[in-house]
Amino acid sequence: MTLQAETRTAIERARDRYPHPRSAILPSLWAAQHELGLITPDAMSEIAAILQVTPSEVEAVSTFYSMYFQHPHGRHEVIVCINVSCALRGAEGIVAHLERTLGCASGETTADGAFTWSSTVECLGGCGGAPTMQVDHHFQENLTPARVDQILGALRSEPTPHAGGTTIGPAPTEPPLTTSGAGETPLTTPKEPEQSAITGPGTKKPAKRRGKAGQ
Repeated sequence: MTLQAETRTAIERARDRYPHPRSAILPSLWAAQHELGLITPDAMSEIAAILQVTPSEVEAVSTFYSMYFQHPHGRHEVIVCINVSCALRGAEGIVAHLERTLGCASGETTADGAFTWSSTVECLGGCGGAPTMQVDHHFQENLTPARVDQILGALRSEPTPHAGGTTIGPAPTEPPLTTSGAGETPLTTPKEPEQSAITGPGTKKPAKRRGKAGQ
């Protein structure tokens, strides 16, 4: 048995949440990765057994998404955007600075195991805060070499994001994005509809009818 009892329980809860067990493959993979740090063949087989799906179905999902690791990673993962908006605002310099600072190229892990620089990517969707990188699923924007050093320096002393947890979803020990500090993208909170004296709270004013019936 590869997975701890706590992880197996988390997978069973995910399985029971959906009409079809196949729908629980994604959260089950997160649970396994949070325990092991990567998705091993044995873990995929165990997930398949719990969900009562074929191992090939689990493998197909785990190898399709880049957020599931097939090989050992560093304690933190770094992804850098090099698309047009970021390129125009200095992404090339950020990439060069990262390579010098980390001592490894894109796709490699630092000698101390602190960071895996997974890749440079064509777009992270953070054009408004270019240049942008993603660290442990968190966006870091408006990058400068000094800001990159600050971010990486703060993370070197932090524990492994997947250590000691089986929470379903990305990196359970990461701090939530609840502030809008310099360069960090907060989670977007939908605005509540404004209250209207006519229609009351949370509703839209009815549209006027046209034609004779609306006169």
